Amino acid sequence: MKKIHDSRGNIVNVMPLKMQRPRFTRTGKNMSRKRSFYILVGVATAFIFFLALNQHYNNYFEHQLQPMISDAELKLRHTKIHQSYTNYIKGAASDVTLYEIQKVINLQRKLIEKNMSGYRYLNGENDNLDNFVMERGGKPLRSIILTSWRSGSTFLGEVINAHPATYYHYEPLLDFGIIQIREEPFADMALKNIESLLKCNYSNMEHYLNFGKTHVWLFNHNAPLWEQCLMHKSICWDPRFLSPFCQLFPFQSMKIVRLRLRLIEKILAQDSLGAKVVFLVRDPRGSLQSRKHRDWCPGEPDCSDPSLLCSDLVSDFKAAVKFSKKYPRNFRVVRYEDLSVNPYEYVKDVYQFYGLDFHPNIIRYLDTHTKTDFGDMSSTFRNSKAAPFHWRTDLTFFEVNEIQEACKDAMQLWGYVRAENYTHQQYFNPTINYSLEYPVGDFDIP
Repeated sequence: MKKIHDSRGNIVNVMPLKMQRPRFTRTGKNMSRKRSFYILVGVATAFIFFLALNQHYNNYFEHQLQPMISDAELKLRHTKIHQSYTNYIKGAASDVTLYEIQKVINLQRKLIEKNMSGYRYLNGENDNLDNFVMERGGKPLRSIILTSWRSGSTFLGEVINAHPATYYHYEPLLDFGIIQIREEPFADMALKNIESLLKCNYSNMEHYLNFGKTHVWLFNHNAPLWEQCLMHKSICWDPRFLSPFCQLFPFQSMKIVRLRLRLIEKILAQDSLGAKVVFLVRDPRGSLQSRKHRDWCPGEPDCSDPSLLCSDLVSDFKAAVKFSKKYPRNFRVVRYEDLSVNPYEYVKDVYQFYGLDFHPNIIRYLDTHTKTDFGDMSSTFRNSKAAPFHWRTDLTFFEVNEIQEACKDAMQLWGYVRAENYTHQQYFNPTINYSLEYPVGDFDIP
């Protein structure tokens, strides 16, 4: 401290200049206030973000794990939050309760009864829902579409699936891979799986169900089942749920693309099943053109080799001739090109064959799915009159002629006309009438 005299002669103590506190300027005060404000905003934002994240985290697991929690476990809800997400998706058996399964089945039963209210049964005025529901001792109407890849089965399968109260078995042999099943070692197993599914018996379908856990399209084409799977993931792949759930539905439909036609006789011959089979055939040029755009097909002989496809079509023709005579009430052939050009006429005929009512739902489906192209290559929204014939402009004549050389017999049997050159290929009508009779020609049907 330094002592000095003021103007009146009094002695006062004065702090040296370098020790005096600096005075804040107005600019400095403003900067300090802004800095404090930004810090406060940052802290508040971080806090709010933390609360939101914590709430989202809790809500996510509560929503996802809810279907797995039984009444007896409600008090232990929060202890399950740390359960492995992988185990949750797979649906650990320990988390499934019969109460949860029964609750879903009871709800679906009511929905089916509501959807079937006022339904017009084609087999007689005395028919009612009980006669077609397995859990009530009834016998469902079982419809099968059998074909090969990219032959129109997705479209026709969805048309059948548009019918109310339908349980759709989408490609039941999907877990067999990219193969055509013609004989053993796969034929017997494939037929057993088909029969089990038609009877709603999932108890010995472990490989099929395990495959479906990582290939959801096995179930997601089945609208009522997939709706429950999304809400109750833990029971989705459990036979204790699937078997009784399936048995609620009066109409069972199935599409198969990996089994050759002659093998399906084992199913046709069982009167107790009463299954009706539509064999859907397509011009091999159209099928192969569509297949080449699928990344799972090129390099797989059963999918990409014209000679294998067309030898199957010849074998299928022989089986079709036999079945049309032996099982006239349960077997029908439809050519994809005919179905596409006249969808309303052919779908109505297929529905009548299956014993199904040509319900307004089906008319609405056709109205919205056959007029305009929309979506990707797998979409069922198509200009149906043009869809079967894209190969005429998409394939070169060299590609077309290569297929035609390998498929002479198959094309003659099924009524498909050869393209003579590239100009002819672009404009001609590639179909003529055919008959399920053994033709008089210079080749033998194997």
